[in-house]
Amino acid sequence: MTHPEAQARMVDVTSKSATAREALASCLVVMSESTRALVQERKLDKGDALEVARIAGIMAAKKTSELVPLCHPISVGAVEVFFEQHDEGIAVFARVRTSERTGVEMEAMTAVAVAGLTIYDMVKGTERGVEVTALRLLEKSGGRSGLWRAPDQTPSGQ
Repeated sequence: MTHPEAQARMVDVTSKSATAREALASCLVVMSESTRALVQERKLDKGDALEVARIAGIMAAKKTSELVPLCHPISVGAVEVFFEQHDEGIAVFARVRTSERTGVEMEAMTAVAVAGLTIYDMVKGTERGVEVTALRLLEKSGGRSGLWRAPDQTPSGQ
């Protein structure tokens, strides 16, 4: 018999107060300089990879509870997906906001994961060795625990 504490369960958040909550996550899509240039110049055969990835990330944030079994379905108030060019490739960021009883960390991380995978899908015909790496939460705020920021992060400007 399985011990009751070991069974998967959704955490009960009904006694928590709804508060403003926000999370910022990122990942890195590693690719060659030539592939990155095609993305930037919007010259991929499949079209504008960054705009398609932005829409995919927004959609993913809204569907997180359908993808992650124990994640609460929440009302997502805002999703921003944005990109930065790096020597190694393209950094993907997602900021998600809500006023709920639970945080939006999973929504932000799902958004960047799907946006990164979308970029991969858009460039795989040009370069097979592309990698989606470094998926992580950069910061979160709201709720009982307040502000948390990854130790190597400075306040985000976006």
